[in-house]
Amino acid sequence: MIPKTTGRARGWPLRFAALSLVWGFSFLFIKVGTQGFAPLQVTLGRVAFGALVLLAIVVMKRDRLPRSPRTWAHLTVAAFFLNALPFSLFAYAELTIPSTLAGICNATSPLWGMALSVVALSEDRPSRRRVAGLGLGFLGVLTVLGAWQGFTGTDLTGTAMALGASLCYAIGWIYVRRTLAGVPHSHLSMSSAQLLLATAQLAVVTPQFTTAPTHYPIIPLLAVFALGALGTGFAFLIQYGLVAEIGPTTAQMVTYFIPVIATAAGVALLHEQLSWNTPVGALIVLAGAALTQSKPRPSTPPLPRPGSPTD
Repeated sequence: MIPKTTGRARGWPLRFAALSLVWGFSFLFIKVGTQGFAPLQVTLGRVAFGALVLLAIVVMKRDRLPRSPRTWAHLTVAAFFLNALPFSLFAYAELTIPSTLAGICNATSPLWGMALSVVALSEDRPSRRRVAGLGLGFLGVLTVLGAWQGFTGTDLTGTAMALGASLCYAIGWIYVRRTLAGVPHSHLSMSSAQLLLATAQLAVVTPQFTTAPTHYPIIPLLAVFALGALGTGFAFLIQYGLVAEIGPTTAQMVTYFIPVIATAAGVALLHEQLSWNTPVGALIVLAGAALTQSKPRPSTPPLPRPGSPTD
């Protein structure tokens, strides 16, 4: 008998689309936020609003934050590499590069992850397919940047910051995989603690490099609120729900929709210029990222010969 599909299972494509939209628009929110606030202030508001959303849900669900000092120590490192540092780098990058380019740079994270996993994770050895994907992905980056033109018209510092932010994600997830796998806490609890730590880190650093705003323009403020509450708070919950429901492989495909939405939003709403090499390079990057995440089909084992022992 085939079990009936629950309403929740049938509704996953809608939540998948919502997650793609929220994260795709995050780069537009960053650009708008930096028009009224310093980049570190945008990042601090982002993680603070996100932490508030998750902590409120922790209270409603009567969940508990981790208690082990060791877990909190590892989460402090994870908060730095997965939240505080990459969010800040993206905010600084968008002072000089379009949100479309920042969204495309974000798509290189799987490429960095594959390259680093070869060194950091001994059990994760690359296949020819994944090495080809890595090479194809970085060819796409060169296409986006217009390497044949000597990178003219592209701010290399801002682009390097955006690529560095994507590298941070890869470093952070490898660290989490090595140190926090199997920790007996819910994803909601761990994410809330991580964002709380990122907020504390930025609350210490931001006053050292910025002055307190004298006024709070409404549009940038709303952009920072949306970036935090939606793109960093509710998006975490949607992502973890999708991973549990449809599996990590399908859920991770959201990565390939983010640059498409970020590009469409930047062009349509911010009137950012788009040359031919940007979408072409983005497609090459996404194809390379897809190859690095793919696995060859397992070969069919040969049938045992008559009379041979079987397991």
